[in-house]
Amino acid sequence: MPTEKFTFPGHDGIELAARLDLPDGPHLATALMAHCFTCGKDIAASRRIAARLAGMGIAVLRFDFTGLGHSQGEFENTSFSSNVADLHAAASALAERDMAPDLIIGHSLGGAAVLRAAPDMDSVKAVITIAAPFDPGHVTHNFGDALERIEADGSSEVMLGGRKITIGKGFVEDVRAEKLAPAIANLHRALLVLHAPRDALVGIENATRIFTAAKHPKSFVTLDDADHLISHPDDAEYAAEVIAAWAGKYIDLRPPAPPIGAPEGVTRVTEADPDGFRQDVQAGPFHHAVADEPRAYGGTNQGFTPYQFLAAGLGACTSMTIRMYARRKDWPLTGVSVDVTHDKVHAQDASGRGDKIDTFTRRITLEGDLDASQRKRLLEIANKCPVHRTLESGAAVRTELVD
Repeated sequence: MPTEKFTFPGHDGIELAARLDLPDGPHLATALMAHCFTCGKDIAASRRIAARLAGMGIAVLRFDFTGLGHSQGEFENTSFSSNVADLHAAASALAERDMAPDLIIGHSLGGAAVLRAAPDMDSVKAVITIAAPFDPGHVTHNFGDALERIEADGSSEVMLGGRKITIGKGFVEDVRAEKLAPAIANLHRALLVLHAPRDALVGIENATRIFTAAKHPKSFVTLDDADHLISHPDDAEYAAEVIAAWAGKYIDLRPPAPPIGAPEGVTRVTEADPDGFRQDVQAGPFHHAVADEPRAYGGTNQGFTPYQFLAAGLGACTSMTIRMYARRKDWPLTGVSVDVTHDKVHAQDASGRGDKIDTFTRRITLEGDLDASQRKRLLEIANKCPVHRTLESGAAVRTELVD
């Protein structure tokens, strides 16, 4: 997945640092992502979700709000309103590249910011919030005793996420004054609310209030046991899959026509875990799978092994071929299942020596009131399935290195 680093002017002209995660293949849509309070564009959840969406053809811009991460400025002088203005600046930066955002995604307080900003973004068709508060002032619950010092002194250091952040009085006053209900009611965009019932920082009741305030179309999906920061890779992967599948109802994610001679289009495999073997397997914008290796072989066992994908292709093609023939003959076939195993066995020559060859064994179960001749014929048809023929005859593999 190619990533472009660049800067753009924020709400007050100060340069903000951004990353634009681009699809390896066709660019089908663009998403703008807002990170959680005092986090940054490179938080694990944002990286993982952006990578997953880019694998589906959706470019993702993630950036550091003013005074955070690699962006310039003083966070002490920012507010909720300035975050919303930074989002508009980011959308303008995308529009200048002819990539005006189709989706806007916000995590935690970033979710509240996208709810406030989206009604004024003409290009945005769908809005996604992740663990977002209904009341932006909710964030001040994390300030504890520092609230009194902020009121008295105009600012104070607050310990958040294991580091000290200086919070200004203007920020506290701004988030307390912000009311999201009118913006949510007038969103006029499709809304997806993602929230975990066990979120200890922003309770699930916030998702309920956001969902209730919004008009249709709207959807709510639970993130089950995820924590507030969506720190576990599986939870981030799930959130990304839900976002991509849901967004397809509201934005056009149809890929361009496949290359001549490749009727199924391009199957793209992208490394998802540089420290292991997990791979994202994408066939167009709608079909996604995960490839991996068992833990005993250094993987994380989160997906099919490569040989299991081969076995699945053989089994699926076998079942489809049998079904097509029985349907054409109008035979009483009520069900088909194919168990496929893979092994390497010795192919001995006349001298008793030989190399090991790959062997796939199929066990086919046919259900229905079929007579012996019909069952025999369907077995013969199974041996004519296209994948079977490809495996037996061999195939040429041409490899090119992309510059």
